[in-house]
Parts: sequence; C-alpha cells; structure tokens
Amino acid sequence: MEMQQFQYDNKIVRNFIYASIVFGIVGMLVGLILAFMFLFPNVTSGIPFLSFGRLRPLHTNAVIFAFVGNAMFAGVYYSMQRLLKARMFSDLLSKLHFWGWQLIIVAAAITLPLGYTTSKEYAELEWPIDIAIALIWVVFGINMIGTIIKRRERHIYVAIWFYIATFVTVAVLHIFNSFELPVSAMKSYSVYAGVQDALVQWWYGHNAVAFFLTTPFLGMMYYFVPKAANRPVYSYRLSIIHFWSLIFIYIWAGPHHLLYSSLPDWAQNLGVVFSVMLIAPSWGGMINGLLTLRGVWDKVRTDSVLKFFVVAITGYGMATFEGPMLSLKNVNAIAHFTDWIIAHVHVGALAWNGFLSFGMIYWLIPRMTKSKLYSEKLANFHFWIGTLGIILYALPMYVAGFTQASMWKQFKPDGTLQYGNFLETVTQIMPMYWMRAIGGTLYLVGVIVLVYNIIKTVKQGSAIQDEPAEAPALAVISPNRLKGEKWHAWLERKPVRFMVYTTIAILIGGLIQILPTILVKSNIPTIAAVKPYTPLELQGRDLYIREGCVSCHSQMIRPFRSEVERYGEYSKSGENVYDHPFLWGSKRTGPDLAREGVPGKPFNGGRDDVWHFNHMYDPQSISPGSIMPRYQWLIKNELDNSTLQAKMEAMVTLGVPYSKEEVANAVKISDEQAAKIEARLLANADIKKAFGNATVPLKDREIVALIAYLQRLGTDTQVKSKK
Repeated sequence: MEMQQFQYDNKIVRNFIYASIVFGIVGMLVGLILAFMFLFPNVTSGIPFLSFGRLRPLHTNAVIFAFVGNAMFAGVYYSMQRLLKARMFSDLLSKLHFWGWQLIIVAAAITLPLGYTTSKEYAELEWPIDIAIALIWVVFGINMIGTIIKRRERHIYVAIWFYIATFVTVAVLHIFNSFELPVSAMKSYSVYAGVQDALVQWWYGHNAVAFFLTTPFLGMMYYFVPKAANRPVYSYRLSIIHFWSLIFIYIWAGPHHLLYSSLPDWAQNLGVVFSVMLIAPSWGGMINGLLTLRGVWDKVRTDSVLKFFVVAITGYGMATFEGPMLSLKNVNAIAHFTDWIIAHVHVGALAWNGFLSFGMIYWLIPRMTKSKLYSEKLANFHFWIGTLGIILYALPMYVAGFTQASMWKQFKPDGTLQYGNFLETVTQIMPMYWMRAIGGTLYLVGVIVLVYNIIKTVKQGSAIQDEPAEAPALAVISPNRLKGEKWHAWLERKPVRFMVYTTIAILIGGLIQILPTILVKSNIPTIAAVKPYTPLELQGRDLYIREGCVSCHSQMIRPFRSEVERYGEYSKSGENVYDHPFLWGSKRTGPDLAREGVPGKPFNGGRDDVWHFNHMYDPQSISPGSIMPRYQWLIKNELDNSTLQAKMEAMVTLGVPYSKEEVANAVKISDEQAAKIEARLLANADIKKAFGNATVPLKDREIVALIAYLQRLGTDTQVKSKK
C-alpha cells in the first residue's frame, strides 16, 4: 500500500495554547479582583471602566471565550489532524482563525469596560463584534470540514463527532440570539422583547455552556485521556449513545434558567423534563471517561496529567448531576438568584474546563518540543493547590447560597419577614466571600506555576512546527453499507450526512420551544396599562445596562409568599413587552428592582429621588454594610442625547408604539421630565448646596435619567401590596 508523506501543523496548536495561558491569567485575575470587590466594594471607586458591573462580563467572556476557547481550539487542531491523518485544510484559514479570534478577544477587553454591552449573559458583545465572531466561526468551520473531507482515515472517530456538533450548534445559537437592530456604531437593541428575549437568551446561554464548554471538551476527553493512559476508550457503543442522546436532549434544557418566572408554564415544564433526562447521557460520558482509566489507577497516583484528567471528569460528573437537580422546581426555588449557582458554575469551569485544559497542556508541550516536562513536582503542586482552590471556592458559595435562601424565606410568628432588610443576608455571608477570594487566589497561583513550568519546558526543548507523518491514501469505497457494516460505522464514513443529522438533532428542541413563544401571541398576554418608556427613562435604562446593574439586581418577582411580601406583586409576562433586551437578571447580590418605583413596601420600593441620588453617590452612607460600589461618575457625567431620537426610531421599528410627535420631540420631552426630577433634588438643602450653581445643570446629568428609570419600574400596573 502506497504511503503518503505529509506534515502536521503544530504551530497553530502552539499559538492557541500560548493564547489560552495568557488570557487565562488575565481572565482569572479579573475574576479575583471581582471576588475582592465583594469585600472592598470601593477599591476602584471613581474609575468607571474598573467598576464591578463592567468588569464582571469581561471576566466571564475572558474565561469562556479567551481561556477555554483558545484551549479548545488547540485541542481540536492537534487531535483532528492526527485522527484524520491529514494536515489542516488550509494554513491560511488556520492563521486567519487564530488572529481573528485574538482580535475579537481584544475588542471585548476594550469595549466591555467602556460600557458597550447588550447585557445578555455570555453574549454581551455589541453587534460589530458579533458579526466578526460569526465570520471567524465560519472560517473555523470551513477549515474543519475541509480537513475532514481530505482525510486519510476512513471513519471519523468519536472526538470528531463532538467537534462537528460544536461547530454546527454554536453557529445556530450565536446567530439566532444575536439578532439585534443597530442604533449606532456600538449600540443596538435585541429584536426580541421581554419573555421572548429571555427564552432565546437562555436557550443560547445554557447551550453555550453545552456546546462551547462541554461538547468540544468531551471530544478532547475522548482523545487525550486514552492517549495519556495508553488505553482504548472503554466503550464505543456507549460513546454512540452518549453523543446522540446528549446533543438531542441538551438543546431543550434552557428554560430551567427561568423557572417561576413569567415564561409560560409549558416552556418551563419542557425545560425541567429534558433537564432531568440530561443526567443519563452526561453520566454516560463521565463513566466512559473514567473507565477508560481502568487498569492504570496506579499510574494516576504519580502522573500529574492523569490526575488533572480524573478531577476534570469528576467535576464534569458533579456539575452534570447538579444541573438536572437544580432544574427541579422545588430545588430551583431555593437555589435560583443565590450564590449556590455561582458555586455550581465554577465547579464546571474550574474543574472540568480548567483542569482538562491544564492536563492537555502538560501532555502536549513536551511532545511538541521534543522534551520532557521540566518539573513533574511543580505540575503535581499545581494540581493540589488548584484542587484546594476549587474546594475553598465552591464550598463557601454553597453555604452562602443556602444561607441566603433560608434567610430570604424566613417569617416571624406574626407573619412578617424575619429578615426584611436585604442587607441582613449580605452581612451574614461575608466570611464565605473571604474564603471564596482565598480559594480563587490559590487557583491562580497554580496557573502561575504552570506558566513557569511550561516556559522552562519549552526552553529546554526544540519546537517542532511541522511534524513529519505518513499514512496510506484513503481508498475509494462504496457509498452503500457494506455487508455486516453497522449503521453507525457506515455513517462515520459520511461526514456530510453526519453533519446534517447532527443539525436536525439540535434544531428540533429549539424550534419546538422558541417558535410558539414568538409566533403565538396568546403565550404572552398583554396588559393595557403597560406603556413604553419615556425618552428619559429609555436613556436611564441604557445607563442601567451600561453599568452592568443587571449583574447584581434581578427584575423578576417570583410567585412566592416571601418575595411578594418583600418586593410586591409577582411579575407578569405582559409587563416586559417593550423591554429590548429583557433585564430579569440571574443573581441577587442586591434586592430585586421590579417594583422599585411602587410605594407601599416597608423595605423595598417607593424611595424618593433624593434617596436614589445619595445611594448612587455613596451607598454605604445610605445603607450601612452595603457592598454596592459608588457610581459617582453618573452625577458628574453629562447625559448624551445625541442618539436619543435614533434610539426611539429603532424602538418603533421593533414594534414599540411611539408616536411620530414623541420621536420628533424626544429631547424636549426628556428635558421636561428631567427638570421635574431636578426640582425635587434641589429641594434638598445638601444637594442644592453642592449642585445648585453648577455649570452643567443637574437635569442634564446621567444620574437624573437613571433615577427616572428606577422610579418607573413597576408603576405601569400600579401594584400596591399590603403593609
């Protein structure tokens, strides 16, 4: 049989590894800064682009798309070439993919701290960057598909199945969730509103975790764990069941992020059912990975790479058991909006994605530099300090979550809330926040040790940029099934057909859930009293989005006695029909704001303009013990009305019923409402003394627009609860 000579491209793998390490340090450092901001909320006071609300999406994007994303591409490019016995389809596309992805990361690192954000979780980047992501993702897909087509290996291995599913599904998720109407170069509004936007976002958000943080890493697990253990995968049949059931079921589970919200019950229940089912394929993959190590457990005790892999797969198993459990309504009623979710997310991120990436890097670099790892002891130290960091991070957050939930729901014998003041729960969990910060520090120390170990390994070796290889040419074979050939083995010879079936599998759930919510109007009952935001309130809402307030405050009151007593009447789906995007939130570091403008609650809502002004200027002076940072630049900054009319025109295009007169006179209407708020503020002697004779009138400051928005919340329906 004629052997063909060719070379594997190691340079692209090396580049992605180095980028993953660099951006991993950056992303984790930002996360650690955020952890300490819970303890010292004003540590970056006065610096807008270093505020918590702006840094939080930078942290999530840097860790997910820069650290994990680059590690994923490194693993995919290395394993795919060897599994297909072919160099990547195009060196040019490989380079374009690498540099394009890094430019996207840099763009995110610049724009998010500047406040350019859509506020949609894991999809905060504005529309020009969204377009760039789609284009670079297509480049990646063409390169991958081209390599599969020119392969010298007849059957595509299980890892390739997961890579195909990743490419197809992420493309669908990103494009569908990113439909937005541009207003300016760095401002847009989601085409979906309220409930529809929430469903689409969490269909994307949950499945971004599934198909960016899970399926490609499962593919890498199926390649690197057998390689490191020098053992075959435990079960080929189990891998088939694992793959098809996982990609079909996962796509349905997004609504479990919206339980007890104003999402229609049928959509919530579908999410619950498929989330519970999801534990079977998830644990099937975990079992397949761990049992691949059968017979080599003695080696695990001494081999740092295998240690990282074992904890990574175990972390995957823990997170994928906890996810279905959290989707049960009685459990979700306790965990949602609390730090329990933070613990859950970080078990997956730090253990599954982080440790699998570290193990892969420790295994790859020596092989790509013709050397041995500089120090196995340092790698083992990294493993143990990283594991300790995960434990010290996660366990306190579980305790904090239980503490929050129990205190929020507790009543006195007379039927009133035991802890009516939200701050009482905050002060109780501060020790847990200290432990979380310590755990994060230990984890980051481990990564710094990895950097040193890798630098020394590279220096003592000799890099192989183009690795020689040979393989027989792929013989032409009948397109029909051969005698005795199993159906799946035949499908593995047909990658295009395989991709089509994969696309069908992932589209079914999404279409069944999303289309009825968007097309059937009766799913979202309207409320006649709900009106569009005034021009000034729309400006204030955009400031709320810019400052990342949604990271800490929800706007979704669930139908629980404790929440209705604390915040007011539970939220209805018709209240958000003009919200582009929705702002329900996913975490309550501070209280819910859905009824902030409605008077009548003893602890939340109905506060006057002066209170809001002073609270944004210095939260601790108004609420002793608060961990909210100061937003003093809102009081200094002049409100930019230059795009206000364009914003309202965009809203009209999206179906918001502004009249032509309202659009044409947007700035005038805004000024009139701002003047009324200014008058109420200047009636306060202290504020009048400080701002009464300012060059820029108080009515022209950003703070006035934000106050207008906060005072509007919940007032459309004029819900008043019993005192």
